[in-house]
This record gives sequence, C-alpha cells and structure tokens, in this order.
Amino acid sequence: MRLEPTPELEAFRRTVRAFVAEHAPGVKTHSGVRAPEPALMPAIREWTARLYGAGLLGIDWPVEYGGRPDAHPLEASVVAEEIARARTWPPVGAASLASGALIDFGTDAQRARFLPRIRTCEDVWCQLFSEPEAGSDLAALRTRARREGEGDDAVFVVDGQKVWTTNGQHADMGYLLARTDADAPKHQGITAFALDMRSPGVEVRPLREITGTTDFNEVFLDGVRVPAANVIGAVNDGWRVAMSSLGRERSGVAARGAELFAVLEDLVRLAEDTRVGGRPALEDSATRQAIGELAARVQVNGALIGLAQSRMLHGTEGPVDALLGKIFFSELNHDLADFGLRLQGADGLLVEDDPRAVADGWWQDAHLYSRAYTIAGGANEILRTQVAERGLGLPREPR
Repeated sequence: MRLEPTPELEAFRRTVRAFVAEHAPGVKTHSGVRAPEPALMPAIREWTARLYGAGLLGIDWPVEYGGRPDAHPLEASVVAEEIARARTWPPVGAASLASGALIDFGTDAQRARFLPRIRTCEDVWCQLFSEPEAGSDLAALRTRARREGEGDDAVFVVDGQKVWTTNGQHADMGYLLARTDADAPKHQGITAFALDMRSPGVEVRPLREITGTTDFNEVFLDGVRVPAANVIGAVNDGWRVAMSSLGRERSGVAARGAELFAVLEDLVRLAEDTRVGGRPALEDSATRQAIGELAARVQVNGALIGLAQSRMLHGTEGPVDALLGKIFFSELNHDLADFGLRLQGADGLLVEDDPRAVADGWWQDAHLYSRAYTIAGGANEILRTQVAERGLGLPREPR
C-alpha cells in the first residue's frame, strides 16, 4: 500500500488548485450532493465545460473524445478533492455515470452524439434508477418499456415512475433503467436507455425535503416514446450496464476525505467560538475528547480512501472496499454534523437567514441532510449485509 503522492501528482494538484481558484463559480453554501437554484445553472454549466476543456474531467475517456492516455490514474481523484477543498460546485448531474455506460456499452453513433455534449455541458444528465416500490432493491424496478415497430422506426414505449432523481429539474437527458421482459428473473430483463427529458410524457415534480431545498424529484413516465437507437448496450442487459457504470465512479470517493477534513476544521473553530460556562467550549475536556475522537475517525477515513486508491492502482480491489468506505464516511459525516449542532445548544435550532444563526444555519442544514448519505447508494443496513456475505463469507440472510 502506497499513500504518499508522487511528485508528478503533486504538481498536477497545484495546477488544479490554481485553476479552481481562478474559474470556480463561487462557494457552495449547502453540504451534500445538492441541486443548485435555477439561476446558478448557467454559471455551473460554463464551469463544467471549462473543466472538461482543460482536460480535468473525462480524463479516462477515449482520446478521440478528449481523454488523455498519459494521465495518472489518480488525477480524477485529485480534481474531485480540490473541488471539495475549495467548497465550490462539482459538475452537476449524472454525466460521469452516463458517460461510463456510453463508453463501455454505447455504439459509435451514441458516443459521437452524446459525449461531446457532455463535455460542453449542453446536456446535463440525471439518473433514473430508483423507484417508489423498489426501495434499496434496484432490481425490483417496475417501470416497463415495450417495443413497437422494427428497424430504424422501432421505439420503446415507457410507462412508470422514478423517484429521488437528483437534478431532474435541470436535466436535459436521463440515464434510464426499465424492464423490457416481465417474465425474466428480476436481475435480467432490464434495459438501459438514454432518455430525452423533454420528450412528451415526461413529468418532473420536485420534492421539498426537510432541509427546505428541492434536490430530489419524482419523474413520471407516461407513454414516453424512446427510439430503439437510444438503447445503451443490448436489450435485457441493462443490469450489467448499470453495475459497470456504477463501478466506474471512483473519483467522488476521494472528495469525501477532503470534505470531512474541512468540516473538522470548522468544528474546531466552532468549539473555539462557542462559550460554555463563560469559557470557550474547546477548553472543556469532554469537548476536546469528543473532537479528538472525531478527528481520529476523519484520519481513518482518509486512510481508507488511500487504501482503496492503492488497491485500485494495483488491480487488487476487494468486493467490499467501496461498501465499507461508504458506510464509514456516511456515519462519520453524520456524527460530525450532529456534534456541531449539539455544541450550539438551543442556538442550533436557528435556521438559514436568521441573523443569529451560527454559520448561517450551515450546521443544522448539514445535520438534516446527513441522513441522506446513509441511504443514498444503498442503505447502510443493506450494505452491512453485503459486507458480511461477500467479504466475510457468512451465510446468506434468509430471503
């Protein structure tokens, strides 16, 4: 295992840091994977196009679409870390997920059509996987797609509902999973599609969350006609397409370490500024011990990320590496926000835009949002079962 960066990677980091400082579209005021307000979208589209144009995104793409074969495998992680460290906006949407599917399974015509528009951010993508009745069991999806016609005129007619669609209100394209064979076993008979979100029959309804923001959406699909040319991969092979593209999403994990180190620094400053019994809270031994424990866990989270990156570089990744990292990060992220909120006492109830709120209510908002990380990408309870079965070889949970 090698954790220290190479001189070349550190030089690349300095270049990225300078680029972010010059071009970033301002500070992202809320924690988590949030959807921006509509007024911010033009600036974020321009920012995303700049990142692609500078060769900082899509690094591992085919050369003909802007990839760089000489790039270090961890450059994408460095970019994600520096964006998180600057607390600015990452690229909005599911372009990384969709581009992975298109590169690995798409046709030449699909790659030529969609990939350049991802790089210019003319198309923002959303992920249309989760459904109300499927819960954490993605393979239980019920959205149906039935084929009509043959040849160049063939289409799939899609009916169903998706939910928890981040940035669905901003998306131009959707990466859709739908069932095309109702009689096949549930992990089979699923097909992946590229869906034009402006198609007739697509209705996006934003969901207002406990934070007061609308990051997620319901998406209703009523007789939506999708050209057969928009099938990604083979018909009924969508599960493999989806799992492959999800496995490509590695760089975002690195950003989690940078995020938590920044939150820890904020927590220390909060303890310095908060008065308990007439003294700074940081002078209280119990407070210092609690922060010390959280600091140790932040360091462990960073080591887990380094271990996962080292294994990725050497092709020795384990089946549960990503699962363990997600569980550890999401629960630590919650505990940091929870302690910061409790440290404020009754003042922690003050919300954004209240002139007396600490950090403009950031801690309360982060605390409310933190539960989303323990559910998104697979509920931690489900992931622990997978760790037990896949990683430890324990007997399968009774079905």
